[in-house]
Amino acid sequence: MVKHIVLFKLKDQADRQKAIEVLSSMKGMIEGMIDLEVGEDFLASERSYDIALITAHTDRAALDFYQAHPVHQPVKKVMHAIRESSIAVDFEVNQL
Repeated sequence: MVKHIVLFKLKDQADRQKAIEVLSSMKGMIEGMIDLEVGEDFLASERSYDIALITAHTDRAALDFYQAHPVHQPVKKVMHAIRESSIAVDFEVNQL
């Protein structure tokens, strides 16, 4: 299994709900995506980001499929427009 984590810092805090809705809209829509979670930061510290996206995929091929998927493309477009910055990490989960 592969985890994909993206943190978004928004240009305008008024876009929080929009970000949550657009990211959540992908849940159950892309083959090979096992899970999708969206979280909103509540701490608002100096180093905090505003929104977290965490997805789980069956394998690296499924992550690649997600990146190019037609459902993901308009979501990327919206998030690129409303984000100030984003960071990501992708890793394989070792299941014992």
